[in-house]
Amino acid sequence: MFSRSVFSVSRNHPPYGLLLAGLLVLALEPAPAQAFDLDDVAEKAKSLAAEKFAAPASNLPAEFSEMTFADYQQIRFRPDKAYWSDRKTPFKLSFYHQGMHFNTPVKINEIAGGGVAEIPYDPARFDFGTLHFDRNATRNLGYAGFRVLYPINGANKRDEITTFLGASYFRVVGKGQAYGLSARGLAIDTAQPSGEEFPRFREFWIEQPKPQDKHLTIFALLDSPRATGAYRFVLHPGRDAVVDVQSRLFLREKVGKLGLAPLTSMFLFGGNQPPAQPNYRPELHDSSGLQIHSGNDEWIWRPLNNPKHLSVSSYSVENPKGFGLLQRGREFSRYEDLDDRYDLRPSAWVEPQGDWGKGSVELVEIPTPDETNDNIVAFWSPASQPEPGQPLDLNYRLHWTRDEPGLHDRDSAWVEQTLRAAGDVKQKNLVRQPDGSTALVVDFEGPALKKLPPDAPLRPLLGVDGNVEVKENSLRYNPATKGWRLILRVSVKDPKKPTEMRVALVNGEKTLTETWSYQLPANE
Repeated sequence: MFSRSVFSVSRNHPPYGLLLAGLLVLALEPAPAQAFDLDDVAEKAKSLAAEKFAAPASNLPAEFSEMTFADYQQIRFRPDKAYWSDRKTPFKLSFYHQGMHFNTPVKINEIAGGGVAEIPYDPARFDFGTLHFDRNATRNLGYAGFRVLYPINGANKRDEITTFLGASYFRVVGKGQAYGLSARGLAIDTAQPSGEEFPRFREFWIEQPKPQDKHLTIFALLDSPRATGAYRFVLHPGRDAVVDVQSRLFLREKVGKLGLAPLTSMFLFGGNQPPAQPNYRPELHDSSGLQIHSGNDEWIWRPLNNPKHLSVSSYSVENPKGFGLLQRGREFSRYEDLDDRYDLRPSAWVEPQGDWGKGSVELVEIPTPDETNDNIVAFWSPASQPEPGQPLDLNYRLHWTRDEPGLHDRDSAWVEQTLRAAGDVKQKNLVRQPDGSTALVVDFEGPALKKLPPDAPLRPLLGVDGNVEVKENSLRYNPATKGWRLILRVSVKDPKKPTEMRVALVNGEKTLTETWSYQLPANE
């Protein structure tokens, strides 16, 4: 016999019949959709890597593929058509139309309610200005990319804070910042004789944010002739924007140079390389230098150049703690540009998550005649590549900031500026006479120097290559900055070759500053 208690009804145990009914309902109901994550995109990337690359075909009619940049600029997204406008979320989306060299559509999906659905292309979302074309020609086109809008500078203003457009490029800004340098998903064979390969994000998945969310999650699928990849970007808007990046890459075949966490910027001229022609703007660049925090805690600063010939610099580093392209010097007087506001353009800092192993931080500098070309690239290149089809996981955090001291050891000191001029010697009559040398002025600033007395026994630890003769190497206290100024006067032996120099300030056996690593480009 069964005990009465087995069939008794209590507040904690439902009747047996109700329990059976509940199990039957659960069996008949579909299982809840599993959350979309990086593994879902990685499966697509792995499958793609096992197939032969299929180049995307352009679907643009002639009136769109042959349009000028001015015509393309006429195609504007209608602000009232922003995606999620009907939802109580601070994040909104707007889209780029296809046109010009943006000739293949990018599929954009929304993750919502446990499901995934494509955001359909709708030409009604765009104002085409004065462009004349067959309206049927746009019916089967698509989006070239998208923007993320968020009220970062005011509660009632939809500010553009992130943009994904072209290849695997994206840009991000924080509060009070203006667009400048770009990040990329992947760089392949940059500056290699074989020519560079530009992977592209072919599909995106964007999570519909909840009203209280302060972050936005974006997934992306990357494809190129020799590589595929899955990415998860978590965007955190703020005074300084932060993007957490998870990536999983697959090679179809080995490449010459694999560039991970790449940054792309522009340097035309600056204090270390004045303009060839008089210009009211003292400096014109998105970034002034490359900063590296190596695994052994050395800090390195490499001012950028606009060389006459392609230049590639490599810094061997094991388990880097960070690297980035920085815009040091925030005074408007350094740039004097009211239109492009180079003083407001952010620095971008890559902070590795986990150990990256052995490899190098690579800097590529490409000659450019004007500011319309991105001519600076920096990335991490691992010492070894995965076998084709095998995953390579790389995670990092991207900081977009105007607080450059915050990207450095607060107890150390750094190079605030590098100035370059023709060298001269002061004569007995106090007239300065040029002597054919090159003068370099390097100003070091920071907490490690401010707390020292002006007569502290600092000395420069200088190293140069065999292509230079040092004619002057003097260090003096700078009362205006409470730092130290180094003056180097050097004579280059062969102007057809670049010249490398390194210096750090030491007090006894203690290094107080980062290492200034500079290259005088070849003059011919």
